[in-house]
Amino acid sequence: MVVGEVVNISGEMLGEVVIEVGKIGLWIQAIGIFIILWICFEVASLIINIMKRRTLKNIKTDLIRIEKKVDKIGKKK
Repeated sequence: MVVGEVVNISGEMLGEVVIEVGKIGLWIQAIGIFIILWICFEVASLIINIMKRRTLKNIKTDLIRIEKKVDKIGKKK
């Protein structure tokens, strides 16, 4: 049944089918590239945010240490 229909397809129609499948393949490729770029940007953003968080943590610990020193100076007077 199906084999007979596939064999009966003319060369012109087969060419059109190949072109349509090629167009679908190009769309899938474009979507794949978009997804890969999106993932790369998300990873870069994550790395930058981790670096910022570490810097803020260091600043916080320095501020706590400075506050303790200021409190000690204030108590002595």
